[in-house]
Amino acid sequence: MTRRIGAGSLVIATHNAGKLKEISALLEPFGVGCLSAGSLGLPEPAETGTSFAANAMIKARAAAEGSGLVALADDSGLSVGALDGRPGVYTADWAERQWFEGKPGRDWFMAMGKVEGMLQALGPDADRACAFHCVLAIAWPDGESAVYEGSVPGTLTWPPRGKSGFGYDPVFVPEGRQQTFAEIDAEEKHRISHRADAFARLVADQFE
Repeated sequence: MTRRIGAGSLVIATHNAGKLKEISALLEPFGVGCLSAGSLGLPEPAETGTSFAANAMIKARAAAEGSGLVALADDSGLSVGALDGRPGVYTADWAERQWFEGKPGRDWFMAMGKVEGMLQALGPDADRACAFHCVLAIAWPDGESAVYEGSVPGTLTWPPRGKSGFGYDPVFVPEGRQQTFAEIDAEEKHRISHRADAFARLVADQFE
């Protein structure tokens, strides 16, 4: 039988207030109260894994060991079949660039352009199939863990369309749809997203 989180406090392995809010809202109906690794002063571990699951587990275990509480982490990204699964675990890294005065930042248009440039280099018949993936990892302080994976298939379009969403959303058209993730209503996107798929698996295993 799968070990259960149960009601109580759960550390979300993030320093992002928006992500904490989103995950807290999803878990609130199950009596789970969430706090962030950032609010506990925990450092962000180096994500040295070669898969979404590995990186999610690195973050979850670091938060569990640092807090002494059950921890939840996620890792997500885009994989393109014709590019051998890239950008994959380097999805965010492809958007990294140096801004003026040496301040780091992310340029998602640059990242989308990099993917498009590589596809165009393969020729007009390049397969544009892709998928967004999300892995949720739960870690207990005693070392036990659980992993839940979700995904949503789609195709890449160009040029980017829509002003909602973030990251690669403006070029991602989910399977069976005509609009990009950046054109779809936010509530609808959250219902069909890779994160929603992963959370549905977590809920089914942990709370049902």
